[in-house]
Amino acid sequence: MQKITLLGATGSIGTSTLDILSNHIDKYQLFSACANADVEGLLKICLAWEPRYAVMANVEAAERLQSKVRAAGLSTEVLAGEDGLVMVSEHPEVDIVVAAIVGAAGLVPTIAAARAGKRLCLANKETLVMAGQLFMHAVEEGNATLIPVDSEHSALFQSMPPGYRTGKTPVGVEKLILTASGGPFRQYSLEQLKQVTPAQAIAHPNWNMGPKISVDSATMMNKGLEIIEAHWLFHMPCSKIDVLIHPQSIIHSLVEYSDGSQVSQLGTPDMRTPIACALSWPDRITTNVKKLDLAQLGQLTFFAPDLKLFPCLQLAFQAIEMGGAAPAILNAANEVAVATFLEGKIPFLAIPKLIEDALTKMPSSSSIATVPDLLIIDRQTRDHVKRQISNFESATTLI
Repeated sequence: MQKITLLGATGSIGTSTLDILSNHIDKYQLFSACANADVEGLLKICLAWEPRYAVMANVEAAERLQSKVRAAGLSTEVLAGEDGLVMVSEHPEVDIVVAAIVGAAGLVPTIAAARAGKRLCLANKETLVMAGQLFMHAVEEGNATLIPVDSEHSALFQSMPPGYRTGKTPVGVEKLILTASGGPFRQYSLEQLKQVTPAQAIAHPNWNMGPKISVDSATMMNKGLEIIEAHWLFHMPCSKIDVLIHPQSIIHSLVEYSDGSQVSQLGTPDMRTPIACALSWPDRITTNVKKLDLAQLGQLTFFAPDLKLFPCLQLAFQAIEMGGAAPAILNAANEVAVATFLEGKIPFLAIPKLIEDALTKMPSSSSIATVPDLLIIDRQTRDHVKRQISNFESATTLI
C-alpha cells in the first residue's frame, strides 16, 4: 500500500487523482490532502477519505476547516501554512507526492518532497520554470523519482529510450516536439483578440482546467512554460525544442530520434491518463478514460504557431535564453497579469505586454542560488507588475 500526499487536492488535477485512487484502493492510500483556501472542497475530501492530515495554505481557512472536521467527528489532523505543506511532503511514511498546486505557492513543498527522495508526480509548472536548476539539484540530491504529469511532458517521458531517467540527456534524441491545442483563440485575428473576455478565455475547447491554466492556454504561455519545463526535465537546449499546433489534442507530444523516426504517445484529452502513468510507472493501471478511436476521428491536423498573435511563446524562449532569474520573472509577471485579467481590470493583450516589460526592466541576471533568493525576485517582480498596472490611467493603454 503506497501512501500519497496530494498537493492541490481540490483543483482539477487533484479531483482526477482522487478518481484514479478510488478505483485502486488496494494499491494507494490518501495520507494527506492539501489546498489553499477551499474549505468546503477539502472538507468533502476529508469526509470521503479521512486522510491523516489535511493542510490549508491559508491559516484562517485552516481554522475554519478545523472546526468543521471536529464537528464531523473526523480523526483527520488539520495543519496550516507552508510549514504544514512541507511536513506532509517530506513525511517519512509518504511514498508518493502529487504536486498539483497551481503557481509559485507549490515551490517550497515540491522541493521538500524532492529532497526527501519521494516519487514526485509533478503537475506544478512553476517549480521548474522558477527554479529549474535548484529543483533538479534537489531531485538528484534526494535521489527522488521524478515523473511529469503535464500531458505533453508525460508523452515525451513515455516516448524516451528504455530506462530513461528525468534530468539526464536522452541518448539518440535529436528534438522534442511539444504539441499545443492552440487554445480557444487559435483562429482569431488581432482585432478579435482585443475584445476577448475572461469568460471566453477560460472556455478551453479540449481540456477541463482551472481558470489560470486555461488563460495560459489561451495566451499560449502554458506552452511557453512547458518549453522551459522540457529544457530542465530532459536536459535539452531550447534550440532542440519545437512547438506544433495540433487542435485535436490526440498526439500529446513527439520525440524525434537521430535515425529520423518520431515516437509519440496518443490518447483522448483526459488528465487521468498522465496522472495514472506517473503514479504507477513503469507499470500501468486502469482508468475511466474514454478509449481512443482513430477511425472515428478520421483525421488529425497540425500547423506552426503564429508568434505575432501569441507573443508569450516567444517570451518564454527569450527567458530561458537569458537565463538567471529571467524564467522566474516571466512566471511572476504572468501570474499577476493573468489574475488581473481574470478580475476584468486589464484586456487580454495586456498580458504579454506586462510580461515583456518585466523581462526588460527587472534584473534578470540576478543570481538564484537559494530558494530565498528566488522568492525575493518573485516578490519584486510581482510588485513591479502591480505598479505598472496601477500607473495606467485606463486599461486601453495596455493594449
